[in-house]
Amino acid sequence: MKNLFLAILMVMGTWTVSAQNKIGFISTEDLIGDMPEADSADAELKRFQSELSQTGQDMMRELTIKDSIFVSDSAKLSLSMREIKREELIGLYSKVQNWNQKAQDLYQQRAQELIGPIRNRAMDAIKAVAKESGYAYVFDINSIIVAPPGDDLLPLVRKKMGIKTPAPASAPKK
Repeated sequence: MKNLFLAILMVMGTWTVSAQNKIGFISTEDLIGDMPEADSADAELKRFQSELSQTGQDMMRELTIKDSIFVSDSAKLSLSMREIKREELIGLYSKVQNWNQKAQDLYQQRAQELIGPIRNRAMDAIKAVAKESGYAYVFDINSIIVAPPGDDLLPLVRKKMGIKTPAPASAPKK
């Protein structure tokens, strides 16, 4: 009887402790978008993407020019020289074909370099606010479909990071 009472008491204690867990949510996407350093990272990524695009256009222009020269001059070239020029064009064509994938890889790498530290700073602030405010669970609102009611931690984290709350967007007039 004593063991049964003790077991019931332990279950009740566990249930009470778990019932006290606070649940919160946050949009990390909105938080990162509000961070001042995100604007400079975004501008840097746009500049980098523009450079990559320009390089691709330059490569394509070079291929087009060399192809035009080859077509117009191929009749004047010896068979061996024509073959050398054709191989050169094939190599350049292959380089242009592979550029899109390489540019995409370079962009992803640069984005990770720029956004990684920003994301880490945001995550550290979220964890600090959760700990200070007694939240046992914090979910990213963008990846949750169904969850029990919780508190939005975005205003608290913004305050902790010194980010001013953006003014609400006004609805378009009809």
